Amino acid sequence: MNLDLLIDNLSNPALLFFVLGILAVQFKSDLEIPQNSSKFISLYLLFSIGFNGGQELSHSPYSSDILTTILFSVGLASIVPIYVFFIVKKRLGTENAGAVAAAYGSVSAVTFVTAISFLEAHMTHFDGYMVAILAFMEAPAIIVGVLLIRYFSQGAGKDISLGALVKHSITNGSVLLILGSLFIGFVANDEQANGIMPFTTDIFKGFLAIFLLDMGITSGRKLKAFFEHGWFTTIAADFFALVNGTIVSVISGFVTDEPGNRFLLAVLAASASYIAVPAAMKIAVPKANPGIYLPMALAVTFPINITLGLPIYYWLVHQF
Repeated sequence: MNLDLLIDNLSNPALLFFVLGILAVQFKSDLEIPQNSSKFISLYLLFSIGFNGGQELSHSPYSSDILTTILFSVGLASIVPIYVFFIVKKRLGTENAGAVAAAYGSVSAVTFVTAISFLEAHMTHFDGYMVAILAFMEAPAIIVGVLLIRYFSQGAGKDISLGALVKHSITNGSVLLILGSLFIGFVANDEQANGIMPFTTDIFKGFLAIFLLDMGITSGRKLKAFFEHGWFTTIAADFFALVNGTIVSVISGFVTDEPGNRFLLAVLAASASYIAVPAAMKIAVPKANPGIYLPMALAVTFPINITLGLPIYYWLVHQF
């Protein structure tokens, strides 16, 4: 891999703010982002990426790549939880394994946003419909995770109907906002979109940097408690991210020829949900321990993806 690509990513201001957040916790600083501000920034990022994706989609001609990519991504979100479940089931138990499986089959919107910023820095094009792919991958993974728990356990999750689970997955705030913003961006004309461009585009990277600072603080606080579960979860979190991302970086060439789309598919495959899945598991499988699957996704997988993963997947896409 090109060393300059790795160094360039590691010197990215957004990533350095993430590291600053972790260091602030280690130094026992009182630095923190107010909860309301953090929630607003996360909503803004989802709104911005959804709206801009809708605009891109409205200017993109229809192609067979769209349907193929959707089918591939949904299949990926359904298959990944199965192999993850059986790898961790013996060590973590059925309920926790199902929650971990759902998290790694699902996706991280913040990792996706960071990946788009990475592509823009390298002036690499991607299609607007990739934003819809992000939303499509949330629900299947959650459903498969709960089904696995239902099948292999005696009681967990059996009192939750699949209809209620699907509805909760689709109406989850992050999924609903990004789909809604995608639709609004799609129907808005150029003049209307240009009217709010200073808000949707110009300040995006600044908000991303502040949000990653907040993510660094949150991750730093969870590291100590997470390591109390032993090194298995840490190794597994790194393994799932890098293996999923690497495999999809290579095989995505059979789905689409666009390097930016392939890179985003790899990033989605490598990422893990720490927003939608915890919300769903709290309702469907309350016995699952969020102290295991949440830090795996946020404190290990998220950092490994935005530091090493992005340049690795980008390099692999251009090699294959």
